[in-house]
Amino acid sequence: MTSNLPNLRRLFVEARSEAEENAYSRSAFYNLVLFMTSAAVFSLVAQRMTKPVES
Repeated sequence: MTSNLPNLRRLFVEARSEAEENAYSRSAFYNLVLFMTSAAVFSLVAQRMTKPVES
């Protein structure tokens, strides 16, 4: 059974100009890079804050 609903991604792409689409794409990429970098930094800080247990 196929759906008669339009492809939402295509609707959004068609509603924006090429420059707007590039700006949204670039912004999403930078947000992803920022998120991954902050997760790595928090992980490194957490590792440095925990001291190994000495027996």
